[in-house]
Amino acid sequence: MEKTILDYGLNLNRRKFLSKLSLGIGSVALGSLLIPDLFSGNESDDLVKQLPHFAPKAKRIIYLFQNGAPSQLDLFDYKPKLNDLFGQDLPASVRQGQRLTGMTANQTKFPLAGSLFKFDQYGEHRAWISELLPHTAKVVDDLCILKSVYTEAINHDPALTFFQTGAQVGNRPSMGSWLSYGLGSENKNLPAFCVLLSKGKGNGQGVYSKLWTNGFLDSIHQGVQFSSGENPVLYLNNPDAIDKVDRRKMLDNLAQLNQENFESFGDPEINTKIQQYEMAYRMQTAVPEVTDMSKEPEDVIKLYGPDCLVPGSYAANCLLARKLSENGVRFVQLYHQGWDGHNNLPNEIKGQCMDTDKASAALITDLKQRGLLDETLVIWGGEFGRTNYCQGVLTKDNYGRDHHPRCFTIWMAGGGVKPGVFGETDEFGYNIVDLPVHVHDLHATILHQMGINHEQLTFKHLGRRYRLTDVAGKVVNELIA
Repeated sequence: MEKTILDYGLNLNRRKFLSKLSLGIGSVALGSLLIPDLFSGNESDDLVKQLPHFAPKAKRIIYLFQNGAPSQLDLFDYKPKLNDLFGQDLPASVRQGQRLTGMTANQTKFPLAGSLFKFDQYGEHRAWISELLPHTAKVVDDLCILKSVYTEAINHDPALTFFQTGAQVGNRPSMGSWLSYGLGSENKNLPAFCVLLSKGKGNGQGVYSKLWTNGFLDSIHQGVQFSSGENPVLYLNNPDAIDKVDRRKMLDNLAQLNQENFESFGDPEINTKIQQYEMAYRMQTAVPEVTDMSKEPEDVIKLYGPDCLVPGSYAANCLLARKLSENGVRFVQLYHQGWDGHNNLPNEIKGQCMDTDKASAALITDLKQRGLLDETLVIWGGEFGRTNYCQGVLTKDNYGRDHHPRCFTIWMAGGGVKPGVFGETDEFGYNIVDLPVHVHDLHATILHQMGINHEQLTFKHLGRRYRLTDVAGKVVNELIA
């Protein structure tokens, strides 16, 4: 008689038990001595059940990540002294022997390069904003502009990975995965964590799936990437000749087989697969509806600009981020590539700002008009900053800037953060002189706004408790309303 999967599992377990009985009992005894809580259940699960730890100020996050590192000196951190000292060498007393990248390590001179763009002050807090960001200037009173972020990472891959996962190496859960694990989704028909990609005209740095990975968390927490093609989520639609009824029967039978398999082998990833199949089935209805732009009123299209009707553009992704967030997606991550301004920065940054400025400001305005900004935390920024000196040859109308991890600017809006300008750099725009905020501090503050104590959102893996902020990080109370 043909054996079922269940029979096979029982036989396999019996064989293992009989052949390795003595070793098995010894291993259990040794394990209980070395790891006292080995059989006490998943401690991480108990911690997650307590979430949120306190009343959250934000329910969801939209992260507008500007991949490649925008030049803070040409956008937010106005330093007129750099124009006064144009072409002069950066004083060694300012640089303080900072580590350099391979692109400028062989330079003997570091000629200072002031911005070619005009700055003016806007809003109640008189924030300096570049002429490249006229739309951002209009919403400046809603922005929490932080000019004193820093990181240890000096190259793109580790710095980008650090911002997304709290570690410079791979295989750690991304921020969106941590929030999915801790808080779940507000809508059972959509994932808790969605990813949107766009690319500008400037020099680009690649993005890759490890940035939205679940790491050692269950794979149900991995970010779901939306594409700009005919099918926003790949492999979601039924094959030809398969209708919804057939798909439902197939999933029911598959779930039964997977359940029997789980009862035999106890692999938790089997249950994760069942959940993923069910989520995909529900998404077949929810995703087409939420990605349909045809029902958006004309005033919204005008607000974001005509590019919002071009799938895969930054503007379209900003509008889609609002729709996903509005429908209960916990964490929406945008990546916009093209900010890597090593050469020809003035021309490239113009194009990047034309692609992003209007839509970024429109997102703030749109959320505010809908009464959603107070409960949605919007974050804008890159992986590090740009140097005040020129990489390569400096001319009156052209310069490039190398990587600068010592200080750079991000902004946040909504979600209980305090509008205003925070942190300060020296007159050269090279070192922080007030309110230094490390990447771990920023992560701790973001989690705090979601009602999470960053030290308590942990997951035990390979005998160690991991968290997004590793073993560091403090909440920056100055940024909280």
